Amino acid sequence: MVLDPVQIRVLGSLIEKEITTPETYPLSLNALVNACNQRSSRDPILELTEDEVRQALHALEDQNLVTVVQDGRVPKYEHRIRTVLNLRRDETAVFCLLMLRGPQTPGELRGRSERLYAFDDITAVQSILERLASRESPTEGTPPNGNATGPLVVMLARQPGSRESRYAHLLAGIPEATTSASSIPVSSRSHPDRIAQLESDLTRLSESVVALETRIAQLEGKV
Repeated sequence: MVLDPVQIRVLGSLIEKEITTPETYPLSLNALVNACNQRSSRDPILELTEDEVRQALHALEDQNLVTVVQDGRVPKYEHRIRTVLNLRRDETAVFCLLMLRGPQTPGELRGRSERLYAFDDITAVQSILERLASRESPTEGTPPNGNATGPLVVMLARQPGSRESRYAHLLAGIPEATTSASSIPVSSRSHPDRIAQLESDLTRLSESVVALETRIAQLEGKV
C-alpha cells in the first residue's frame, strides 16, 4: 500500500472530520475538498480541485480504504482505515496527525492531538509510536489480519539541535531520512548505541568549533 500525497491528504481529512465533527460526517465531495484545503492543521497547505479529490477517492475506494454512502441525492464518503489497519482510537489519532502535518516529534504530536485524543503525557504517545513501528508483516501468501500489517510508522534521523526524533507514517513508502535503526523502538535500543551516537555528535560539534576558530583567526589577521 503506497499512497500519493493527495490520497494521503484525503484520507487524513476524512479521519479528522469523523472525530472532530461527527455531526457532519460522512463528507460530501465539496466538504471534503474544503477539509483538504483548510489553512489550519495542515502541512503543507494544498489547493486541491474537486477533480483531484475525486480521483484520489476512486483510488482509495479500489484499496477499500474509502466507501461511498448515499445520503439523499449527494454521495458522501467515509474512511475504513481502522478496519483495514486494525487501529485503536489512540493509534488512529496519531496516524491522522502524521498524515495531515507530516513528520513530527512525540511532543508535537501530543500538543496537537487534543481535538483527536487526550493523551496523558508524551510517554503515552511514544508507546503508540513504538507499537506502530514494530508491527509484524503478514506471512507470505496470507492476508493481513490483526496487527500483521507491517510497520506503519518509522523514526527519522534526528535534526541538528533537536532533542527529539521525528516520526513519519509509511503510507507513502519509506522516507529517505530514516535512521539506521528506525524500525527499532527507542526503548529497545542498547545503552552503548546511544553513547556512540552522543560521542559522534560531540566529535562533529568539536570539528565545527575548530573550523570556526580558524576562520575567526584568519579574519582577525586581515584587520
